[in-house]
Amino acid sequence: MKSILREIAKSTAERYEQRKRDMPLCEVKRKIADGAGSLLGPFAFENALREAGFALICEIKKASPSKGVISENFPYMQKAKDYVWGGAAAISCLTEPKYFLGSDAIFSEVRGKVNIPMLRKDFTLDEYQIYESRALGADAVLLISPLLSESQMSDFLALAKELGMNALCECRTEDEIERAVETGAKVIGVNNRDLSDFSVDVSRAERFLGLVPPDRVLITESGIRDAGDVRRAYRQGFGGVLMGEAPMRSDDAYRFLLEVKECLR
Repeated sequence: MKSILREIAKSTAERYEQRKRDMPLCEVKRKIADGAGSLLGPFAFENALREAGFALICEIKKASPSKGVISENFPYMQKAKDYVWGGAAAISCLTEPKYFLGSDAIFSEVRGKVNIPMLRKDFTLDEYQIYESRALGADAVLLISPLLSESQMSDFLALAKELGMNALCECRTEDEIERAVETGAKVIGVNNRDLSDFSVDVSRAERFLGLVPPDRVLITESGIRDAGDVRRAYRQGFGGVLMGEAPMRSDDAYRFLLEVKECLR
C-alpha cells in the first residue's frame, strides 16, 4: 500500500474509533429505520450511470493530498447546482476532513438541494461507515481495493446492496480489477494516479478495458482535465468519467459541462 493511502487509512480508523463512541451503530441503524437520509430509489447511482450511456460524475472537493487546496472560496453549493444543470449523472462529495477538507455537513447540505444520485467519497474501512452513509442519504459509497481484503470487499458490497446502495470499487492494478469483478462489483473505477509520486497516466485505465465484463460500468478517474480527455474516454468505451479538479477549478462549471457534453455528440 502506498504511504499516503496508509496515512489516510490510519487517520480514518482513528476518526471512526471516536465516532463510534459518540454515536453507536445501533443509533445509526435507528436513524435509518426512522427514515433518515432517504434515497432517490434503490440503486439510483448505478441506474443513473447506465441511463446516461456515458456518465459524467462531478466532484465536490476543496483539497487533495496531491494538489493542496483546490478551491479557496469553495462555492460547493453553486458547484452542485451547476453539475445538475450541466447534466452530470451523479455528484461525488468528499467527506474526509483532514486530507481533503470535506465534511458530512457539506454532504448533507448538498444532498438536501439536489435531485441526482450522490456518492459519499470517504475511505471505507468499517461497515459502520456504510450504514452512516445510508443515513446521510448517500446513493453510493467508495470502496478502495488496496485498503480492503477480498472478504471485506464482498461483505461491504453485500451490505450496500442490502441497504439499496451501490459502491464504486476503485482499483489501480490488474489484480485489483479482477478481484472487483469476482466479488460482484457493478461499478468499477480505475484511478489513473500513481500514489507514490502523484503522477497521472490516463492510459492506465485504458489498459484494463478488456478485463471488465460488459454488464459492469467502468469509470476512469483522475487526470480528466477537459473535453478532449472526456472524448478520448468515450471513444475508448468507458461507461463514464469522474472529474474532480477540472470542474472545481472552472470559473463556470455549468458551461464547462456543456462544452464537455458537446464533444460527445
